[in-house]
Amino acid sequence: MAFTVAVAGATGYAGAEILRLLLNHPAYLAGDMEIGALTAHSSAGQSAAATLPHLPQLAGRAIEDTTPKTLDGHDVVFLALPHGHSARVAAALGERTVVIDCAADHRLRDAGAWEHYYGSEHAGHWPYGIPEMPGHRELLAGAKRVAVPGCFPTGATLAALPAVQAGLVEPDLRVVSITGVSGAGKKAAVGMLGAETMGSLKAYNTAGKHRHTPEIAQNIAEVTDGPVTVSFTPVLAPLPRGILTTVTAPLAGSLGAQPDQLRAAYEEFYADEPFVWVLPEGEQPQTQNVVGSNMCHVQVEVDAGAGVVLMTSAIDNLTKGTAGAAVQCMNLALGLGETAGLPRQGVAP
Repeated sequence: MAFTVAVAGATGYAGAEILRLLLNHPAYLAGDMEIGALTAHSSAGQSAAATLPHLPQLAGRAIEDTTPKTLDGHDVVFLALPHGHSARVAAALGERTVVIDCAADHRLRDAGAWEHYYGSEHAGHWPYGIPEMPGHRELLAGAKRVAVPGCFPTGATLAALPAVQAGLVEPDLRVVSITGVSGAGKKAAVGMLGAETMGSLKAYNTAGKHRHTPEIAQNIAEVTDGPVTVSFTPVLAPLPRGILTTVTAPLAGSLGAQPDQLRAAYEEFYADEPFVWVLPEGEQPQTQNVVGSNMCHVQVEVDAGAGVVLMTSAIDNLTKGTAGAAVQCMNLALGLGETAGLPRQGVAP
């Protein structure tokens, strides 16, 4: 099957990571995938050699302006655009085009939650791109519109989902995610300067203000009948990329400390998942082990003294957290092998 792909926002971190993965996709290497329009806003008119120097295969290309006319006619369009822009562009593309949106515009089902956190009109909900969630792989197969999840919800959801679904913890989650600076995007900002971030840690958008809070709650609510509570605290760390997430939740009812039961639930839940690894007992996820990969490393253990379960995950925010998820969803939407072009191995050191 031959198909064409366009990337809007190609010179940003997410768009560039999508291109890195596509250039190693077996369909591209076999000549079945053509990488078409590369578009952006502020860098439109510049060369790919100048804006994407780490992708030499594209050196002869030019960056075009992001318009529906430029993107239309491709079989697949990746939208790596800021929140609030994707919906307008997607609405102008034909129904035959597979549109994969890396922004938040189509992630939330609840219009009220969208308007509260994003302050604009809700654009509607699309099939949601965490294939590891129950039933989502089937929704994504053959989909023409896909909402790629947020990076924080990916790490938190994959960490907590098996325990909540099995009824081993109460759906009352305390989530702390430590993230690298690339999660803020490539735009110039004083708070992202090296002098501001090196040697420092900072919590931000605290006490329920972060926009990914309702997305995490929405995901967890799919596997439990009870009310879901999520307290989410993101922490900025002086790392280029990577997210380490810890989730704590009370043990359910009178179950008591059941570490074997918990491990069994995780191992069964992820037994057939190529991109989630439940680490051996005693080993903790580390961001350095997932850099450049589409993997999520997970650990679970009981804190018997506190009566809680600790669930931990590590992902690369630009790969499994964004671009890798987008390519994984493209593979499912087009009927390709789900793992095609997606590395499981990280980069070390």
